[in-house]
Amino acid sequence: MVAIPSRHKAIVLLTIAVVAQVLLLAVQIKQDRRGRLIRVWTVTAVSPFERAGAWCFGKVRGTWNHYFALRGAAKENDELRRERDALKLQLAELQSKAEEADRLAVLLNFRKLHTDVPMLPARVIGASADTASMTIYVDRGEREGVRRNMGVITPDGVVGKVIEAYPSTSQVLLVTDKESGVGAMIAESRLQSPVGGAGEPLLQMKYVGSDDPVNVGDRVVTSGMDRIFPKDVPLGTVVEVKPGNPFKVVRLKPAAKLQRMEEVIVLLTLHPLEWGSPEAKQESGAGPGKASAPRATKP
Repeated sequence: MVAIPSRHKAIVLLTIAVVAQVLLLAVQIKQDRRGRLIRVWTVTAVSPFERAGAWCFGKVRGTWNHYFALRGAAKENDELRRERDALKLQLAELQSKAEEADRLAVLLNFRKLHTDVPMLPARVIGASADTASMTIYVDRGEREGVRRNMGVITPDGVVGKVIEAYPSTSQVLLVTDKESGVGAMIAESRLQSPVGGAGEPLLQMKYVGSDDPVNVGDRVVTSGMDRIFPKDVPLGTVVEVKPGNPFKVVRLKPAAKLQRMEEVIVLLTLHPLEWGSPEAKQESGAGPGKASAPRATKP
């Protein structure tokens, strides 16, 4: 091998580098359509690491965002739950007011149909805590003219009678109490017999003979003989008839909704009441000013 003088080594190395660069440029020019060779190799080598890094970063970012999203969703759910509860309370209040308006409208209509009968609307404000006594308290008393033994009704029927009158409140004995008693009769047959309470939701019609005609479904009304309630006020409907000796066992369902009362009417007199719908009263020729003449009884 021919030795190259040391002074020429630099020139030789430079020449070799230039030739190599030219060759590489030539190769790059031929592969220009697919990109530069070195760049392709670099991208090919780095791409798996970039994809792995991007996947890991995406997972971490998704988990982080999802965590905060869940926290935000939980907060929104709490707010929605509170709004829902508030709306439920408002809805219940509106329903209660609507029901009260309906009840008051019924009372007002009943009052308009009996303008000639002294009566006093009252609100139920309490009930007896004694389970052996079925009584309620109303917000009307002696100042408004309420006295003992005045009848208490609703547009549906008999409620009971006043047993104690105080200056601004009164105590009412419900018709279902064991100590109560009402003069009554079968509306269709006019068979008279007293009705009393038994300390339970149903009433009992007493002293009905074994041969007296009484059937399930018969309407029972007041007879007016007790000098507390006017005649023909709805009292109840027969729901059970059993044979007995010497008297039948007759049980009634009260006409008034005694378990759901909020407003009642205190009758300040024994003036007769024309019961029924306005249409029925018009067909019968009766009206608010055409009630039957009052009986000679003490209020």
